[in-house]
Amino acid sequence: MKKLTLLIALFAIACTSAFAQITREQSVAEWKRAKAYTKAYLDAMPADSYTFKATPEVRTFAQQFLHLADATYYFITSASGKPSPIGKVSLEKTVAQTKEATTKAVLDSYDFAIATIQGMTDAEMSEMASAEGMKATKGLILAKGFEHQTHHRGQTTVYLRLKGVTPPGEMLF
Repeated sequence: MKKLTLLIALFAIACTSAFAQITREQSVAEWKRAKAYTKAYLDAMPADSYTFKATPEVRTFAQQFLHLADATYYFITSASGKPSPIGKVSLEKTVAQTKEATTKAVLDSYDFAIATIQGMTDAEMSEMASAEGMKATKGLILAKGFEHQTHHRGQTTVYLRLKGVTPPGEMLF
């Protein structure tokens, strides 16, 4: 049992190291792909369904994406040290839950991410920074931000299906 636990721990470390070693160019390409994929989700939902909730306890469709944008700003600024253009404002709490306003706010967050990462060097990707009270390489912090936006975009698949909309096909490459 101890050998299996050690093997799993070593595998997790190797996977984390792989994420931390992504180059700036690869990171930019992935964020551009994620932006296009997210835009496809935003475009798929009818405008009159942006305030739709799958259940009373969850965020609306718009809030899911505005939360995604808030977190993107957080992770990008944590990794880069560059100040957020929105300051300490919460988009989820201040942006109108319309298709137009939500789409603009979300795509702006991706533009900030892409431009900021483009301005970094591969050497900077290996430097240490802090996010969520944890120290990690800037590359790993960017990977965590990427994981977060993927998670929230994925949650909205259910919203689309409940509205009778076929979600966009997967865009892995």
